[in-house]
Amino acid sequence: MNPHDTLTDPDEHVRFAAHLDELRRVADVDEVDLVRRVLTDPDPTMAQSAVLRHLDRRAAGLCPDPAYEAWVRATAQAVSGRPFAEAGRTKRIRNTAEAGLDRRTER
Repeated sequence: MNPHDTLTDPDEHVRFAAHLDELRRVADVDEVDLVRRVLTDPDPTMAQSAVLRHLDRRAAGLCPDPAYEAWVRATAQAVSGRPFAEAGRTKRIRNTAEAGLDRRTER
């Protein structure tokens, strides 16, 4: 199967795996655009799940690196306005970044 066909496959499980693979391999500079594109998938629940899994993985890999805070701001913009962005893990990621910023300004 052509990799481009995978993203249009009617089976959401196939698209989910393809989205996760793309998100795992994306260059940092293209990550926010890819997150936005994944969120346009016809199955919003599956797309959100793929994005959340990616955000968890990236957050774990970046924290406490200084790049983490800029990454949180960029990805928060990519998912803003979506109900899942205000709950659960995404909110925890954002709060962790804000707490890091607060600690730095206290020094």
